[in-house]
Amino acid sequence: MDVVGRRPVSPAETSRANRGWWDGAADDYQAEHGGFLRDDGFVWCPEGLDEADVRLLGDVMGRRVLEIGCGAGQCGRWLAAQGAIVTGFDLSYRQLQHSRRIDLTAGTTLPVVQADAEALPYRDHSFDLACSAFGALPFVADAAAVLAEVRRVLRPGGRFVFSVSHPIRWAFPDDPGPRGLTADRSYFDRAPYVELSDGVPSYVEHHRTMGDWVGLIVSAGLVLTGLVEPEWPEGHERVWGGWSPLRGRVLPGTAIFRCTRG
Repeated sequence: MDVVGRRPVSPAETSRANRGWWDGAADDYQAEHGGFLRDDGFVWCPEGLDEADVRLLGDVMGRRVLEIGCGAGQCGRWLAAQGAIVTGFDLSYRQLQHSRRIDLTAGTTLPVVQADAEALPYRDHSFDLACSAFGALPFVADAAAVLAEVRRVLRPGGRFVFSVSHPIRWAFPDDPGPRGLTADRSYFDRAPYVELSDGVPSYVEHHRTMGDWVGLIVSAGLVLTGLVEPEWPEGHERVWGGWSPLRGRVLPGTAIFRCTRG
């Protein structure tokens, strides 16, 4: 029996649940969203903000870049095409199989490994840049551990840019229609969203307020240098889960944090 609720979930339960969920959902996810993401495109969010236009990572030519929660490697391939030296990792083996599938079709080679963001398998100061487009950070119980690991593998002065669901969304139903415009829960309720299958967590997503994210970034020894809240663009009619033109015109759906390693 499947049940949805809000309750505490341990890091181990979270990791186990989300690895299984993404392995099971990867095929449908890539079939539904792969065209929008493109095999070698860097799309930050459902609003369609494109790194080719905004350049939040700056000049990547010759830079060593880590993509956190790379999925099928779409962002990493775009970065490699700009001259970056890219590696990526993801918790889901099935997502990485899709990355390999795209490589075989496109004739590209993107180095990827299966790993947990809370314990990165890389040496200190290995990367000039790190990025994550809705990868890992919304789905981990210990975001502080992830940010500390990112700081560890970045060289001094290195940049980290990541996007997550905008925290204000947690006060509203995840509904693309009119129901999704009315808050029905506390923004300050940090209990994770949990889907249970036979009493066992099968999907977990964790909520942090905007203040929580800022505090976590600072505590990790990173410097917050910018915050982007993409507006819904004119003519963009695509619905992605709870993201829609109706909601996007009045509520922010994504927060993108720009950080530098101190």
